[in-house]
Amino acid sequence: MGNEKIYTAALIVIGDEILSGRTQDKNIAQVASWLNIQGIRLAEVRVVADDMDHIAEAVNILRARNDYLFTTGGIGPTHDDITVDAISQALGVDVVIHPAARAILEKYYVDKGGINEGRLRMARVPEGAELIENRMSGAPGIKIENLFLMAGVPHITAGMLDALTGTLEGGAPLLSATLGAWAPESEIAKELRETEKAYEGCVIGSYPFFRKGTVGANFVVRSTDVDELENCRVALKAALEKAGYDVTEGGI
Repeated sequence: MGNEKIYTAALIVIGDEILSGRTQDKNIAQVASWLNIQGIRLAEVRVVADDMDHIAEAVNILRARNDYLFTTGGIGPTHDDITVDAISQALGVDVVIHPAARAILEKYYVDKGGINEGRLRMARVPEGAELIENRMSGAPGIKIENLFLMAGVPHITAGMLDALTGTLEGGAPLLSATLGAWAPESEIAKELRETEKAYEGCVIGSYPFFRKGTVGANFVVRSTDVDELENCRVALKAALEKAGYDVTEGGI
């Protein structure tokens, strides 16, 4: 595998509605999948309330220990959309109206009642920021340093990710292969541990389940090296079969 750099990203999901359970987040999975295609690993996720200090604190911690930091939510037109303010606070810069963002919004709303105070809030950015194109609803996302501020609405987030495709530096995509077996984790822990130890370029995740009164688990082998991945998969399959379990390719 060599010494190729592993690029990492963090994601902050912002919004009281997520923490209250009123809204179920759908962005984590799509951001993680998109990042993997870019050769970037989603290393950690935080869900943070609409609180300036808490958002700013999370931003400064996560941007320092990852190559990239993404946020979703809190860049809309209402008073509780405070992500821009919080990130400006974290970076120590002013909030300004981005002229290109204002022009985009004025054009978008020309036949929808025009620009107003709430809509103009969506042109606010941390000073020095650039825009992320939004083909869905006009209001752009924001990028500054290694930060990427995106909408909380999943289909709008997807469009912003599409606009960013190919623009971030990344390493080799993380590949995976899945095996399944009706095996209690506790009975094959040794096989998992020894197989992972034998293939240093791979990690093995174990995901247990209980179905129809029976315990089983799926085992996901991950690596950036296609040959190492396959060798580890074959070795794990053999180890599970030797332990007395039938193995299902692709998982159960």
